[in-house]
Amino acid sequence: MKTKYKIAYFDEVENDLAEAKIWYKSMGKGLEKRFAKAVKEAILKLQTVPTAYAIRYKNIRIAYPVVFPYAIHFYVDQEKSLIVIIAIIHGHRNADFVRNRIG
Repeated sequence: MKTKYKIAYFDEVENDLAEAKIWYKSMGKGLEKRFAKAVKEAILKLQTVPTAYAIRYKNIRIAYPVVFPYAIHFYVDQEKSLIVIIAIIHGHRNADFVRNRIG
């Protein structure tokens, strides 16, 4: 049986999502809800096998929601069975922005 990892996230992630949802809401009725659902589904998927995602920089892995061009940047604490999400940002945004969050 696969371990289901707990999820934690940086405070900034709430702002990342809020900004994206505002933008998607301005683009079409209900689009922000579809975006939120896609992000949630991507997180649920990575919760079961987070190490299936390759390390992209430092110890950070990236998962992608279906359809939406966003990237979920996270790291895995194996000892605590914990996934820590550090950012959910548009895929074209400079990764240095995220690197600054982790020092």
